[in-house]
Amino acid sequence: MVEIKGIEKSYGKKQVLKGVNLEIDAGSMVGILGENGSGKSTLLSILAGLQHPDCGFFNIDGKDLMQNQALRNELVAYVPQENPLIAELTAWDNLRMWYPLDKLKEELSEGFLAMLGIDAFLKVPVNQMSGGMKKRLTIGCAINSDPKILLLDEPTAALDLVCKERIYTYFDQFKAQGGTLILATHEVQEIELCDQCYILKNGVVDSYRYDGDIPHLIGRL
Repeated sequence: MVEIKGIEKSYGKKQVLKGVNLEIDAGSMVGILGENGSGKSTLLSILAGLQHPDCGFFNIDGKDLMQNQALRNELVAYVPQENPLIAELTAWDNLRMWYPLDKLKEELSEGFLAMLGIDAFLKVPVNQMSGGMKKRLTIGCAINSDPKILLLDEPTAALDLVCKERIYTYFDQFKAQGGTLILATHEVQEIELCDQCYILKNGVVDSYRYDGDIPHLIGRL
């Protein structure tokens, strides 16, 4: 069980998060919806440990990850909107910064990296990659520690359908192995894949079950 309780964050006089509370079952995929500027990216970066909240807890199985950065680094992986890769290096060289050689070869042969199709462009420099290749490689680098929780900020925005389907297949396999996904998204296809969605609005969240009614969804944002 993942518990997120009382997360607050202000920038000066502007309070972006006013007490975010979520309980998420292991092996599920949860979508965080909201308008631009609603605080979705802020929430994910706090959970990833890149920003400090003003207050709040982030627990997994009763362990407060806010107070244990080493454990958070082991259990939580974060895929930001921006490309964090080193542009001059190849896919292989970027991966080698995160993986021991033996594990990297195994993952490229029969693991999640193979599922993401990264083995097909190992020699390509990042600055020559398509957007989909960069996103798959970013996910591949992020999951080097075999995380239990994967945080993703707009993971398939502007990608083609083939690349999206490959990433969605990975999501299914990650869940099947007991992993939990929390993603900020505007993509209807991703919303439909989620086990539960939450709308972040005015600094707090409420639960929402998407039923295919786009006007109703837009009206709640």
